[in-house]
Amino acid sequence: MAAAEHENHARAVRPRSYHQNNTKYSFFDTIGDFQKTGVLQDVVLEVEGRQFPCHRLVLSARSPYFRAMFTSDMAESRQKTVVLQDMDADVFEEILSYIYSGTLHVSLDKVQPLYQAADLLQLDYVRDTCSSYMAMNVDCSNCVDMYQFADFFSIDKVQNRSLHFICRFFSEVSHTEEFYSLSANQLTEIISNDNLDVKEETTVWEAVVRWVQHSREDRLHHLPSILPHIRFNLLTSDDTAAILEHPLVRENPGSSELGNLVGRPGTSSVKRRVGMDTQEMVLLFSKIGTDVGTTEMLCLNPKSKQYIKYSYTLRTVPTATVTSNNDIYILVDESDKQTLFRYIHLENVWEKKSSVDWDIPKHSSLDPEFTEYLVEVDCHLYYLAVHVTFVKRRKRIVVVMKEYQCSTGLWQDCSKVTPMPTNDEHYFNVAVSCGKHLYLITSTEMHRYDPSQDSWCERTPPQNIPYPCTAVAMGTEIFCMDATLRKMAVYDVEADSWNEIPGWCDPDQVPRQNPKLFVYEGQLHVFVEFFSPSRRFFEGSQNIYVYDRSAGAWGDLQVNLPDGLWWMRDSVLPVARMYAYPAGQDNHTRD
Repeated sequence: MAAAEHENHARAVRPRSYHQNNTKYSFFDTIGDFQKTGVLQDVVLEVEGRQFPCHRLVLSARSPYFRAMFTSDMAESRQKTVVLQDMDADVFEEILSYIYSGTLHVSLDKVQPLYQAADLLQLDYVRDTCSSYMAMNVDCSNCVDMYQFADFFSIDKVQNRSLHFICRFFSEVSHTEEFYSLSANQLTEIISNDNLDVKEETTVWEAVVRWVQHSREDRLHHLPSILPHIRFNLLTSDDTAAILEHPLVRENPGSSELGNLVGRPGTSSVKRRVGMDTQEMVLLFSKIGTDVGTTEMLCLNPKSKQYIKYSYTLRTVPTATVTSNNDIYILVDESDKQTLFRYIHLENVWEKKSSVDWDIPKHSSLDPEFTEYLVEVDCHLYYLAVHVTFVKRRKRIVVVMKEYQCSTGLWQDCSKVTPMPTNDEHYFNVAVSCGKHLYLITSTEMHRYDPSQDSWCERTPPQNIPYPCTAVAMGTEIFCMDATLRKMAVYDVEADSWNEIPGWCDPDQVPRQNPKLFVYEGQLHVFVEFFSPSRRFFEGSQNIYVYDRSAGAWGDLQVNLPDGLWWMRDSVLPVARMYAYPAGQDNHTRD
């Protein structure tokens, strides 16, 4: 009997597999300690005369380049000291730190040499991280340099982003030394782009002239291949004649052929450049009187103080966003659902895309503790609804999130944030996208959503923003402002750290509604409505201010908005490139 019982017990106990969750971190800690203490090191890598003792096994496990070096018949596999050429010692030190710790530190001054080193050493993670960092930090000051670097290494997303900035600020960047260093093929690609933000085609021709004259002897022979990309059909006859009489054309060995090329109809594109018909504008929405079926859209240029108003048969627009492709999406409140619309620029109409019941309590949309957002994250469109509920008699914040599938026109559920407890009498939050992530900021917590993993994680919350109500991203920074205007802080997404910066300085001005941050032409702006004693109680004085970061102060742009309650429940104002349509045009929506 005892033997039988023992046999039955043995059958009942089955083998199991166990996984140590922190294996990866303990491994990095161990090999990091080996590296710091110099234990078991068996090879020395020499870069620019500096020596780095290392472990062949660790290098081979982390880098295909080193794996091939140390496991083949190459001479380096037998050498105690291996010299690495064409690499910066400081950059290699950072690469080595990543290999042993799994942590990578990236900055603008190091990102390009880091990418080059990662490309040589076949470190895919470092390469991908650097390319994402560059794409996030392109601006008008570095776009040409980034474009050339991305072109050389075939980094499409950086090259496309850089080209976008070159086109957007063409008039400025075409006067820089970096622009003059472009190759003929790079120059041709740029001036062939429909999205050049130029008012006149002569601006393109003048940029070509400066580029050629910068190194005349070496570049004059490229002119016949460049000229066909000047859109002579968009020039006046006088401008064309002036080009034909220009010394660069007359003195060119093939001047007669150039003259025929310029004068021949159909030899250049007739499509107008985007800057000839559009301009960057801030979008605001308003109801017209008591007509609940009509909405006005105000397109405002804060710099020139010009605006255009359009009327549409739409209900209330609670939230809107402009994507990286300049697509404008809005959510419109309807009786029992919300409807997503997309703006068709060339037709000036709103196209209905999707109608959805969000499965959120309908009364919540009127609750001050209910907020909703429509944001783009890494080329995907997301909807967030943040509302207060009670879980086991405790006040908690619940986030509902859905992703819009442009190809199917359907919405799908995303992972939810774990309900967050709150004791705040008035709950404030703001959502903002930056790079490949979405951030939800409250006064006490900060959560980051990663679309590639469909998961949330906690980040460092702001310390001195008691009522966060508006935030906007610029590069790898997120600017967040308090509802009272008194507090403002900037978050570094790479360092996961906050720094408080000067906020509003006039204690006598009290905002009537939550301020709205936005980025216009690369500068931080805010739209504010103050209480105005000269107006009725339900009206305020609406103003736009621009932030001077070096001075830590706001400047009044003195923009006089047309009459109306221009506002949105959204936390940030959308900015888009807009065509200027004639006033009084019949604007409408379509299914």
